Amino acid sequence: MGRETSARPQPARRATRRFASSSTARYLFLSTRPLHVLAFLTPLILFYEIGSIVYLSGMAAGVDVSARRLLRIFFEHFGAFSLHLPGMALAAVLLIWHVLERDRWALSWKVLAGMAAESLVWTLPLLVLGLFFSQQAGPGPGPGLLAMSGDMASLPWQARLTLSLGAGIYEELLFRLIAIAALHAVLVDLFKVPDRAGYAISALIASVAFAAYHDIWTSGGLDVPLAVYCLLAGLYLSGVFIMRGFGLAVAAHAWYDVMALVVLRHGPTGQ
Repeated sequence: MGRETSARPQPARRATRRFASSSTARYLFLSTRPLHVLAFLTPLILFYEIGSIVYLSGMAAGVDVSARRLLRIFFEHFGAFSLHLPGMALAAVLLIWHVLERDRWALSWKVLAGMAAESLVWTLPLLVLGLFFSQQAGPGPGPGLLAMSGDMASLPWQARLTLSLGAGIYEELLFRLIAIAALHAVLVDLFKVPDRAGYAISALIASVAFAAYHDIWTSGGLDVPLAVYCLLAGLYLSGVFIMRGFGLAVAAHAWYDVMALVVLRHGPTGQ
């Protein structure tokens, strides 16, 4: 539903234009639209924001998703302070984007169910990648996609679940929706780089920043397996974002962290 007008933050929608009208094409299109992305992500956002109050408020200072803290600090510089402002800002951006696109105010539950199933499929390669690099790192906790202070192993599972969902939401917001969209706009509009090359360069820069954002430095220097893992994971999630949109990139990231930090905590990819 909705008109196929241009939308810079969501490159995935361009790929759907070459499909004829069909249920598959409809799903591919609607699953990238802001209203469906918002509806799909709202339960995750609410769970994280409520969980941060219930399960994280009594923890040591600084136990939070680093990307969310960075976004909150950014807002504070402009005089706005709220622990929940990043989540509110994400919802507002998606709603404003929906209004500007003049899409219809209609949701398809089949599309939302399809997005849930598809996001699990996109999670599988991340799990395989995590298992591979965990084996390269030897015994002990394998690499994860969370960057936070505190001992993760000491946190209750509810806190780790909350942080896992928050990482998926706010790291994808920072490194995919904001970074790739902004870099692509600069490269293509300002420097006249071809569109596809603009996305490729933007994805690479955002993925390098994503790797550097994680704890890849140890007392002995650069943790090469972890750095390579984070870079490849960033490139993979950037590809999901570019091909299939923000909502599915968030969900794939979040489900991976849930598996690595909650379900498989004591396994090779646990943390």
